[in-house]
Amino acid sequence: MSVRSYLDFEKPVAELEAKVEELRELADRGDTVSINDELSRLEVKAQRALIELYTTLTPWQKTQVARHQLRPHFHDYIADLVTDFTPLAGDRKFADDEAIQAGIGFFHGRAVCIMGQEKGSDTESRLRHNFGMARPEGYRKAVRLMELADRFDMPVISLVDTAGAFPGIDAEERGQAEAIARSTDACLALGVPNVAVIVGEGGSGGAVAIASCNRVLMLEHSIYTVASPEASASILWRDSGRRQDAAQTMKITAQDLLRFGIIDTIIPEPAGGAHRDPSAAIKAVGRAIQSALDSFSGMSREAVRNARADKFLAMGRRL
Repeated sequence: MSVRSYLDFEKPVAELEAKVEELRELADRGDTVSINDELSRLEVKAQRALIELYTTLTPWQKTQVARHQLRPHFHDYIADLVTDFTPLAGDRKFADDEAIQAGIGFFHGRAVCIMGQEKGSDTESRLRHNFGMARPEGYRKAVRLMELADRFDMPVISLVDTAGAFPGIDAEERGQAEAIARSTDACLALGVPNVAVIVGEGGSGGAVAIASCNRVLMLEHSIYTVASPEASASILWRDSGRRQDAAQTMKITAQDLLRFGIIDTIIPEPAGGAHRDPSAAIKAVGRAIQSALDSFSGMSREAVRNARADKFLAMGRRL
């Protein structure tokens, strides 16, 4: 029987899929010849229930999906979308921060600079990558690579997946806010196109620092927010237990953000979320990035820079 990790709200689907697996085992053992029709009926019912569930997710449920441990991470996207990837490390000032991974490679045959947060997939890697929460040296590394990309006329791709920048004392001592501000400024100053994809969580300045791009794309069940629902609930009501209320109020979903003009494109996910079919989700992200980059073909550096500025200056005018 295949092992799946179900979220709390997926219980009805989990029960149906458990029955499907039981019938498949019976069919494989040849215990009966009359269960094929029932198996087909249950498979259709389970798939329909999954699709219906995921078309009506609440903002808090989308938050849970965005944080799912099996959702594709930075290294998964690199492995499938980028060839000849050469990682580059260090900010040349203090240290290397493994929360932000970055390097040079070929995307659809074109040299690009690609960076993003890596959360890790097990206890050891999560600790090594600090759960995707970067310190100042991570953002200074991002600045260094963006300047390199600009010098050699390489587009920049950012894959965003972080709860936010690391809030520890050591990060504050080394100038966390200043590093985030300079990284944001570097994004806005680029003369080459840059594209950001919110592939999981897009949290606070930790996300904006590498997502102030010509095009901001977002997977269907990702979130993009000024602070986590838990943190916002603590600030607004002094009760982190009201995280569902905060998620609903803050308008953190891709659908809301597209309506407000904060993001440019929603990338559809496979039925049941990107964690159910990572390969399909990664391919969809690749197609969306290619389409976004193609839209800047033939544009001058100044035109690219002006288009980015116009995009951000226009935010809020739809309200």
